[in-house]
Amino acid sequence: MAGSVVVQILILPAVYQDLADAGTPPWGRVTFVTIAALGVVTMQVFAVCVWRLLTLVRKGSVFSEAAFGYIHTIIASFAAAAILALTVAVLLAPGEIAPGIVGLICGASLVLAGIALLVVVMRQLLVQAIARESEVRTLRSELDEVI
Repeated sequence: MAGSVVVQILILPAVYQDLADAGTPPWGRVTFVTIAALGVVTMQVFAVCVWRLLTLVRKGSVFSEAAFGYIHTIIASFAAAAILALTVAVLLAPGEIAPGIVGLICGASLVLAGIALLVVVMRQLLVQAIARESEVRTLRSELDEVI
């Protein structure tokens, strides 16, 4: 988190100035720095959600409804990061940048979207685990009554 704050405070203004020195029009500077800042925000949101999920793991309550809010936010942050990466690729495509770079950025966008889908699958596994835990509790209570 500290590193991402440093990026937001020190590096992004430096990138803006470098783009200005390179002769990039103002709309391009603002657009790219804004996309980069939003990309950093998606990473920060992801980090906070993982931190909260790890706290639930430590407390032994990750198999609860409270985890779903964090999981949904993680999915949204990866989806947003994928869209931001694709936006960068689309903005760079008509320019003088090498097509291979645009292709790599598109590939990164696909990887980010794939991670979002992987988290969707893991969410479903959590749903099933919570259902099984509920069944186990019911069966244990019935067994306790029988004994």
